[in-house]
This record gives sequence, structure tokens and C-alpha cells, in this order.
Amino acid sequence: MPFSSLSRLGQEAPLRILLVDAGSGLSVAAAGVVQPWRLAARLLGPQRLQVEVLPLQRVLDGGPGQSARPHLALALADEEYRPLPQPQLRALVECCQRAALWGGVGAAVLWLVQAGAMDGVRTALPWSLYAEAGGSAERAILAPNLFELDGDRLSCCGGAAAIDFSLTLIGAAFGSELQARIKEALCIDRIRPHSDRQRVALQARFGALQPKLSEAVALMEANIEEPLATDDIASLVGISRRQLERQFKQYLGSVPSRYYLELRLQRARQLLLDTSQSIVQVGLMCGFSSGSHFSTAYGALFGITPREERQRRLRPSPDAGGPA
Repeated sequence: MPFSSLSRLGQEAPLRILLVDAGSGLSVAAAGVVQPWRLAARLLGPQRLQVEVLPLQRVLDGGPGQSARPHLALALADEEYRPLPQPQLRALVECCQRAALWGGVGAAVLWLVQAGAMDGVRTALPWSLYAEAGGSAERAILAPNLFELDGDRLSCCGGAAAIDFSLTLIGAAFGSELQARIKEALCIDRIRPHSDRQRVALQARFGALQPKLSEAVALMEANIEEPLATDDIASLVGISRRQLERQFKQYLGSVPSRYYLELRLQRARQLLLDTSQSIVQVGLMCGFSSGSHFSTAYGALFGITPREERQRRLRPSPDAGGPA
């Protein structure tokens, strides 16, 4: 995930964040974004970070928000989706587009998809809204991950993942020390990476609409230790390899082999973090007969080797002694 743009933004003084809140006041997604950024602003001071939370209605009424152009703008919405008329969608997108980096969290991601603002962009749409997206989803590249940064566009599936999303952005912009202080204040033990998948079965995402895709992923999940060939998966679900690849590209933004590899590596990461199995055992349990192949693939996806991952888990937290 390219964080260089976020690191550069962290050098702005002050960095201006605009959060357009379309929630009802009880949204987990909105709170998961607003609270970490407000804590960051309190710790850094207004000379380094300014955060404005703007109600959606004020945007729709033509309110100016911050007098200065924001560097990062995010639209936040409840977990429950409600449609917005086209004029309101345009006003919301125009407000967000004032920033160098912009996007949505929770149901607001679907608003941006419907407005065409995520066309050709990897997008972390909440799984529960796939059916609502309809034909507009075909223009976006729907990723099953918790959150995405593609070019100047950000998206997060919402819910509790909004906290992981916000802490990741704060860490990229201002460094791990500030991130650790906010984690401690919020009693957060671990930040999930953007590549973690939304924890829900494909059948729940697509229902009866894409049964072959759901069946193919179920086969992958059931055959982690001894991976199946793509041709074998296609044959088992009763479609051609080309049809299978087309469905993976359209609905998961990947090819079957890549999706399968990432699925195995996600499982390996879970075993490294949550069990005492040796690194060799973990590799074998996830279908890697070669230790070097396992290490290379793991490093390419997570930016860290399996050995470093295990050592990081065993290493005491630098902020275990209390707040800075």
C-alpha cells in the first residue's frame, strides 16, 4: 500500500483534515475515524494538525467548512445505507475533491461508487452493500480488504475497521510513536493491516448472485495445506477457467491464483501471530513446500518476513511502560 503520499502530507504544518459526518451519532464507523484523529490533534496541537468534523447537512446547504483547503477529506456514514439524490451526491463529492487525498468510510463508500468517483479504483466497499451497488460496482474494482488507498482515493469498509484505518493513516503521516500513544489511549492491542479481509463468507456477500464464485473461494479455503490448481477449481465448480478468472477480476479485483496465494498467506500470518507452531510448520500448513518461497511471498505481501513477524510478536511493546 503506497504510504509515501501520506508521509508527505504529515510534513504539512498544519495538516488539515476534513471529516464529513453523515451518521446519526451512533455510527461505529464515524467514531472509529473521528476519535483517533481528535486524539492526534490534541497531542500534536493546532500548529501541526487541525481536524474539522462537518455535518453532511452543512455540506448540502453549501457550507464552506474550513476556510483553507483540506489536505485529507473523508465522508463518514452509518453502517445502514440510505440513498442520496444526485444533487446531494455531487455536493458531497465536490466537497471531498477539494483535498489532495479523499474518500469514504462505511456506507459513504457506496455513495462515492454510485457517483462514479471510484471508477477504476480499488475500493473497500462494505460487503453488506455489494447487492446495493448494482451496476455501478462494475466500474469500481471492489476489493475484499478492510481498507484501500489507490492513487488519491481512500476507502474503508467501516465498522471496527475504521479504527485500524485511522491509526494506519496517523502512523503513516506522523510516525509510530504518536500511533502508539493513541493505541494505548484507545486500548487497542493490534492494528489490522489493510490487506486483512472483511471477515464474512463470500456466500453472504453475493448470496445467490454468484454461486460459482462463492463455491470456488470455499474450495480454496478448504484446501489451504494442499492448494488446488486453478484449472481444477474451475472444473470442480463447473465453469471454464476463463469464466472463473473473469468473475474473480470483476468481483474481487484479483485473479484466482493471486487471491488463493493471499488467502494462504493471511492464514499463515494468523498462525504466526496466534500459535506457537514453528515457521517451517506454518509454511507447510499453508501449502508452501519451500521455506524460501514462503518467506519471499510473505515479504512481498506484508513487507516483513515470517521470522521478523514472529520476532515482532515476541518482542515487548515499546510503550508497555505507560504513556509518553
